[in-house]
Amino acid sequence: MNATDRDEETNGEVEYSFGKTLRRKVYDIFELDKLTGEIIVKGMVDFEENDLYELDVEASDKGTPPLTGECRVIIKVIDVNDNPPEIQVTSLSNTVSEDSKPGTVISLLSVKDKDSGVNGKIISIIINEVPFELKPSYKENTYSIVTKGFLDREQVSHYEITIKATDCGEPPLSTFKTLNIQISDVNDNSPQFSQNSLQFYLLENNVAGASIFSVSATDKDFNDNAAISYHIVRDGNQNGIMSFLNVNSENGHITALKSFDFETLKTFQFKVVATDSGAPSLSTNVTVNVFILDQNDNAPVILYPLSSNGSAEGVEEIPRNVNAGHLVTKVRAYDADIGYNGWLLFSLQELTDHSLFALDRYTGQIRTLRSFTETDEAEHKLVILVKDNGNVSLSATATVIVKLVEPKEAFAASDVKSAAKVDEDDNVTFYLMITLGSVSVLFLISIIILIAMQCSKSTDYTSKYLQETNYDGTLCHSIQYRSGDKRYMLVGPRMSIGSTIVPGSHANTLVLPDRRRASEETD
Repeated sequence: MNATDRDEETNGEVEYSFGKTLRRKVYDIFELDKLTGEIIVKGMVDFEENDLYELDVEASDKGTPPLTGECRVIIKVIDVNDNPPEIQVTSLSNTVSEDSKPGTVISLLSVKDKDSGVNGKIISIIINEVPFELKPSYKENTYSIVTKGFLDREQVSHYEITIKATDCGEPPLSTFKTLNIQISDVNDNSPQFSQNSLQFYLLENNVAGASIFSVSATDKDFNDNAAISYHIVRDGNQNGIMSFLNVNSENGHITALKSFDFETLKTFQFKVVATDSGAPSLSTNVTVNVFILDQNDNAPVILYPLSSNGSAEGVEEIPRNVNAGHLVTKVRAYDADIGYNGWLLFSLQELTDHSLFALDRYTGQIRTLRSFTETDEAEHKLVILVKDNGNVSLSATATVIVKLVEPKEAFAASDVKSAAKVDEDDNVTFYLMITLGSVSVLFLISIIILIAMQCSKSTDYTSKYLQETNYDGTLCHSIQYRSGDKRYMLVGPRMSIGSTIVPGSHANTLVLPDRRRASEETD
């Protein structure tokens, strides 16, 4: 707001204020700066509650007496798309007969949106694949749901029709409505489980005689034909497990007559048969897979150190001259449980000198924190606590006695270990040399056999050719051979007199007259 006053000094200083007749809610929504005249929104403005505000503003000077001027400010609220559509079902038939004809009306519904204009325009559709369709009525935003095909309860006995109503605002807002429709049928169905196989998880150490889980089957028929009883198939192939299970024939609750142990049995399966009371009765079965879940019922077991009497105690000797970070030993343990129940953590429970040793809480490795001095004791006792991470953790303790020895004694022990390691490496090298030598010999023998075979083939090939007895020495090379009724000779650059080139042959292949054949014809 901007007001002017022609007076000077305090007579011309203007202050602004709202009129006294405005509603209380106006003061909660708008604020007026008395010096600058700025009108600020300080509350929530809702178009759906009020789309127009008329504010009376007074401007007064500081003269005596003060003079005032008035102005009316009209504020129009512009609608935004902040209200999703609403779907209201006015009529619904929850059960539809299977023999209903296409076009049968099963429900009437209406939609509305509090917004105005384009923000209040609504588009409604059925978003899932069902044999129903949404038809608009003569009245705006009113629809009917009708069947668009024949129904078959043997295939689908229950439908969920999901209707989506979306306005045309920016961004668009949507509302969903789901209708449950049952399809009626005749008595021609056997009991059905929800799945072909069921999975159940059972904590070990269950209370014997208590119900551990239940199975349930449904029958699409009615009355006695839908009354189901249950029993377990006992085939005798479950290592006696079936003898410890029982099922309530009426409600399907399964009871275990023994307590199961995860470390002994982790999973088993059996079959439950559901039979209706029809005549003749119909039945179906389901495979039940039971998985035993672990509980923290096993304490950690110390593997090292472990003395002959079974107590977790060991002695480690290390030289006095080792540096900080030297690995003294590693406490090894395991837990029969799994997961967090079998995850072990190590901690020092007792220690003679806290400045000498440190324990890795995850690996159980004991290392030196500093070098030893002459004033340090020659023997140190470390008590290690090993515990799991179960809800109620279990633990075990191990004792390690660390003895400090002079370096010469440590080197002697180290030499013994090194000698054993060298012997082991020598054995490996010896066997490796034998293997490589054998492969090399086999390779050489194979090469010699191949060369011999090639030489044998060359001798056989040249032996098939006949030496020309009438060769006059004019050719540098001459080899004869026979093929059928003809005799051929391979020649070099010059040819013998009386020889004929056979058409289609190579240029250095000549045909020689067959003297033996001519003599035979003469006879």
